[in-house]
Amino acid sequence: MSDAALDREFRIPPPPPGAEVPEPLPEPGRDEIRLEAVMAALSDPLRIGVVRKLLLESVDFDHTCTWFGLERPKSSLTHHFRTLREAGLVRQRQYGPSRRNQVRIADLKARFPGLLALIADWTPAE
Repeated sequence: MSDAALDREFRIPPPPPGAEVPEPLPEPGRDEIRLEAVMAALSDPLRIGVVRKLLLESVDFDHTCTWFGLERPKSSLTHHFRTLREAGLVRQRQYGPSRRNQVRIADLKARFPGLLALIADWTPAE
């Protein structure tokens, strides 16, 4: 992987001015994120696709599960997003009845340099 790819910047849009941002749901601390958990979570094409979409297409501070346009039962999506959160890939916040998601960019760059660039460059099998 080139140095340019490793230095690629991913940006989380800031929260709206004056917005009340809830605390994140329980997640591993930066030093508790384990490579094997991250790789297991990313082994599912739906989950790696979710992380990739957040990295490349985020327009808001964080996104609800419906933003992804996934045709899956709510219980299935809950499982996938919980797996991503518990692995340390995404941060989730509860806004009333909905949970919103964002990639833990700073934490993942610190723990696993180059991982986010690999995810961004991934393309689904046809």
